[in-house]
Amino acid sequence: MSDSLVIIPTYNEKENVERMIRKVFSLTFPFHVLIVDDGSPDGTADIVKRLMAEFQGRLFIEERKGKSGLGTAYIHGFKWALEKKYEYIFEMDCDFSHNPNDLIRLREAAVNGADVAIGSRYVKGGKIENWPKGRVLMSYYASVYVRMVLWVPIHDTTAGFKCYRRKVLEQIDFNAIKFVGYAFQIEMKYTAYKLGFKLVEVPITFTDRVEGASKMSKGIFKEAFWGVLQMRFKNISKRHI
Repeated sequence: MSDSLVIIPTYNEKENVERMIRKVFSLTFPFHVLIVDDGSPDGTADIVKRLMAEFQGRLFIEERKGKSGLGTAYIHGFKWALEKKYEYIFEMDCDFSHNPNDLIRLREAAVNGADVAIGSRYVKGGKIENWPKGRVLMSYYASVYVRMVLWVPIHDTTAGFKCYRRKVLEQIDFNAIKFVGYAFQIEMKYTAYKLGFKLVEVPITFTDRVEGASKMSKGIFKEAFWGVLQMRFKNISKRHI
């Protein structure tokens, strides 16, 4: 039984999902993988279920009906991971924008004292590849905006490549997490920070997807902009367990 679970939400990722699963299982540490699929019409779930026979006891899938948002997919995975008693619980995209090799570095940061290890584009050693300059600037200044409003000591506030210690997720009231896109990533970090947990940024290289379609939209950016203002006045308390 591994102590580490990688949660990967999917929607129409048939071009990437098998390569991603095989890459994670090729790493020197024996990670487990949970795919949370939102009813992909392209057959993503069928590919995963075929691979489950090959990676029995290491690969799992939770299927949901309809596209319900990134945040709810991760929360579904978090609850599953807590129930199964994993100690280190990861968020990672399926499109290879996050390098699976960095899972080991994120886990090492958590083992060495981080409660939340964040794969960061905006600390020394971090960088972005294959993004237009305008999108890089928008992402960077979005994080500046978040730091100014929320006063959080994190450079990459919208990062979606992370490792949580179990104790962090046990203390977060998932019912109080309101956002589903970029704002979800900000809200989870802000909540962990306000609860007194130690957040550490680990430099990564973020690479734009090559296969499949981006899930970004204007609505996601709008949610993040206004959501940050709402978070500033949010009352955060620990979940009673």
